[in-house]
Amino acid sequence: MPAFTLLYTLHVLAALIWVGGMFFAWMILRPAAVAALPGPQRLTLWVEVFRRFFVWVWLAIVILPISGVAILHLRFTGFETAPRYVQAMMGLYVVMVALFLRVQALQLPELRKAVVAEDWPAGAAVMTRVRRLVGSNLLLGLAVVAIAAARPSF
Repeated sequence: MPAFTLLYTLHVLAALIWVGGMFFAWMILRPAAVAALPGPQRLTLWVEVFRRFFVWVWLAIVILPISGVAILHLRFTGFETAPRYVQAMMGLYVVMVALFLRVQALQLPELRKAVVAEDWPAGAAVMTRVRRLVGSNLLLGLAVVAIAAARPSF
């Protein structure tokens, strides 16, 4: 397998895992959890979901820039010759990472603390903030996918 093909495959898989995971959580898991579980159990579920999913997000966060920069150098010979759509994807990646870090570093510890203390109103308030941040990140991720799909073929 040529290096470009391997790098491109890893890049697409990392994006798929991150954006697809957010889509599943937002569009499928959240409504199902609301329909099937009382508030305290939903909050406990989300703590466990985030613990597992964020491992994969961290992996994607590492793979995407490494594979992306490698692809950039193989395909465009560097940043100077990269087209605008590549620059847009890179910029959106930075914003997505910043939003993820906000959830990971600020919101998730608050959620865990509320769940351990069985402070369900506080946990629900945190989840509202998390839901908004994840929703924003999902929209950004879908925009990146749309940009990638609309770009000229390699």
